[in-house]
Amino acid sequence: MNIEILDAPEQALIDFLDKKIADFNWAHWEVSERKPLAIQIKDELGNIIAGSSARTFGNWLLINTLWVDESLRGKKMGVKILAQLEAAAVARGCTLSMLDTLNFQAMPFYEKQGYQTKWVQENYPKTGCKYFMVKELTE
Repeated sequence: MNIEILDAPEQALIDFLDKKIADFNWAHWEVSERKPLAIQIKDELGNIIAGSSARTFGNWLLINTLWVDESLRGKKMGVKILAQLEAAAVARGCTLSMLDTLNFQAMPFYEKQGYQTKWVQENYPKTGCKYFMVKELTE
């Protein structure tokens, strides 16, 4: 047996380990299905100018990203994207939504949309913080 510390591991190793823990989790989890979900908005030239990626599993919508191009900010585009993402999750049977956001990102935006901070990770990654937020979804 040889234990190695790798300062620059190959992506293949990271993917292998991620798959192994995912396989273990799925074998023991109470849900057997996880579905990706995304929204994109394109301009007239076909460039993506806003969107969101998430996944649904069990009762949960887990939002990974929500991004709006600088040119669209302040025009309620994030509100529209989030509402449509939540509605799609409700149609899949979700009753709760979870996300995380950094102190310089969008915590006040999510609070206005009904999300509540459940946990704050202080000193992340050094002097900032990360907010873990949850919302009950309604039809």
